[in-house]
Amino acid sequence: MATLTFYHNPRCSKSREALALLEARGTEFTLRRYLDEPLSLIELQSLAARLVRPVESLVRTNEDEWKALALSAPGDEQRLQAIAQYPRLLQRPLLDNGDRAIIGRPPEAILTLLDEA
Repeated sequence: MATLTFYHNPRCSKSREALALLEARGTEFTLRRYLDEPLSLIELQSLAARLVRPVESLVRTNEDEWKALALSAPGDEQRLQAIAQYPRLLQRPLLDNGDRAIIGRPPEAILTLLDEA
């Protein structure tokens, strides 16, 4: 069985909902509070490679940090560098089983990985 990693922001209601879903199912996982322990650029590149959606979906473009960057036509690498510099830009919640990663929008989306774990 693959190790699950749940990237969590306890201040986010969607992240709390996804966490509750995992706990209600008795799922074993590693919890990573990415604001307390930010992902390195290498970790973000690896995560992006497993992501089911395009890299641009990893970025919270409504955050002030993203707007302040004012990037014109950013590429995937610029997006990942921005997240590495400003961890608040990472979309959440995320569940990663080592082969695939899913953004929990809606929170129930993370459940699709449980059968693969």
